[in-house]
Amino acid sequence: MRTTGKRSTLLDRIFEISISLKGLDGLLEVVGGILLLLLSPARLTSIITLVTQHELSQDPHDFIATHLLTYAHTLSASVVLFAAVYLLAHGIVKIVLVVALLKEQLWAYPWTIGFLVIFILYQVYRIILHVSVWLIVLTVFDCFIVLLTVLEYRKHLQQQRVPSTTGIVAQRTEEGK
Repeated sequence: MRTTGKRSTLLDRIFEISISLKGLDGLLEVVGGILLLLLSPARLTSIITLVTQHELSQDPHDFIATHLLTYAHTLSASVVLFAAVYLLAHGIVKIVLVVALLKEQLWAYPWTIGFLVIFILYQVYRIILHVSVWLIVLTVFDCFIVLLTVLEYRKHLQQQRVPSTTGIVAQRTEEGK
């Protein structure tokens, strides 16, 4: 992300990388949502069984594998449909906002901030119900992205308010001729 002809700062690069990671996450969510729409709960259960089989043969008490398998057996068509729609909607919104941010479209900054704050609140609610290290890490990362987005948005707003000094110098040079 280049800011109107000026060199990128370290903060700009961190923002660009963080937002790109969110875009990649959105893309993975869309792919996951499509897969969920295409696969029946029985097929998902058999895939999860196949994927966890090797790990469970080595360690029958493997935390992740046993939880995945237990969860797979509780899948119903309505749960899979809800998860698919959720992933598709969430992923598409992320992709649209990330592309708009990378193109430095000002409307995307407040929408991104609002979108992330809503999900941060939901994630905090989920953490309160059931502590999850992964969800805590995701929430901290989302808070970091909100902070970076606010800083970038302020910078862009300030650049709009302050006229370019190169334009003023060029205008005065033309007037002096």
